Amino acid sequence: MRPERALLGGVRILDLSTVLAGPYCTMVLGDLGAEVIKIENPKGGALAGDFSRVPAQYHVGGIGAYFLAINRNEKSIALDVTTEKGRKVFHDLVKVSDVVFDNSRPSVLPKIGADYETLKKINPRIISCSLSGYGHTGPDWDKPSYDIVAQARGGSMSLTGEPGRPPVRMGLAMGDLAGSLFAALAIAAAVYNREITGKGRRLDISLLDCQISLLTYMAMYYFAGGIIPGPQGSGHESLNPYRAYKTKDRYLVVACPNERHCQNLFKALGREDLQENPKYSNALARLINKEEFNRELEEIFAQKTLSEWAPLLDRHQVPWAPVNNIAEALSDPQVLARNMVVEVPHAVRGTHKAVGNPIKASETEEIFEHAPLRGEHTREILSEILGYDEKAIEELYEEGIVNTQDEKELEEIMNSFSALREIYQSHIK
Repeated sequence: MRPERALLGGVRILDLSTVLAGPYCTMVLGDLGAEVIKIENPKGGALAGDFSRVPAQYHVGGIGAYFLAINRNEKSIALDVTTEKGRKVFHDLVKVSDVVFDNSRPSVLPKIGADYETLKKINPRIISCSLSGYGHTGPDWDKPSYDIVAQARGGSMSLTGEPGRPPVRMGLAMGDLAGSLFAALAIAAAVYNREITGKGRRLDISLLDCQISLLTYMAMYYFAGGIIPGPQGSGHESLNPYRAYKTKDRYLVVACPNERHCQNLFKALGREDLQENPKYSNALARLINKEEFNRELEEIFAQKTLSEWAPLLDRHQVPWAPVNNIAEALSDPQVLARNMVVEVPHAVRGTHKAVGNPIKASETEEIFEHAPLRGEHTREILSEILGYDEKAIEELYEEGIVNTQDEKELEEIMNSFSALREIYQSHIK
């Protein structure tokens, strides 16, 4: 178990999820101290386990970079839950765990004995959380879904991109990631509630529901005024200036949601006369004359480089930032000072860089354990958590119910995908 002083120390989570929406959720919980046991399919050779393990594009030591990004602080057992013996092992783990988490289509769960009705008979205190495309109710309850599907159907895609251009998916997978974070919040709340009531819970989280929730004020604008907003570009439906502007050499953003910030901006620009112009003198006027006002600011910002504007904007306390690319964001001094780029152990090859844990808590040490090899902790879990003897464990291995990936297999996988990686990398260069 993880240290008790961690925020979720003492909480054990069985993770049946794969790819992004599920594993990101359990990584967040693992970063907070929960003991996460990732249950992976042992069958499929190089493609066994979580598909994001595949090192088709980028890898570190033969483990897919995608997998490394979202599976630290987890243990892995390679267990075939489609078999009777595999389900027996799974249910034995349910007896000694707090949470079962999945991101499967709802119809899959009864087939592997992971539906809540089955789980609560085994452990009445169990918290079962499912993260799916559409939830476990409604006409589309069992339809498949992915990030872009959730963004499109949930309305957020219609708000992304520049006016007059085709629909654009958000660069970050917010269809999946929003679901991950809502699920993590729900699990933490249910664990807290169980400490008070002693009762388990069924948690049903839908990617589509989460996207609808994120519409917030955009939805309320529609309810209140019947207006259907379109693509926002880098701007804001009801605030101006609140967008990106091009300087001589690169883009920056300014955010001035109130009069004080606008006055500070005009001072930083050396254009206090703009405040006297009735077209720009208040928030409503700046919205009504948005296009004209922004053209004025574009011309001003284009006169200096970002490094020339930076001290002026800072001196006058204007909320602003450079539009960083990934490399610039990950080397930002503020980001580094907050330990948001960390060195994480690798399962077989030293360490690798990764993004850190954004939840900073007093009296809590940040712990980052390596993303596991498939089935790396199988023997440990069977022996130390379930108390199986060596004979029983060997029988499970011999029958293919469980297995453990080794470095030799990892090397074979890396070699098998090397040609494909070379083609991809030469293409993007």
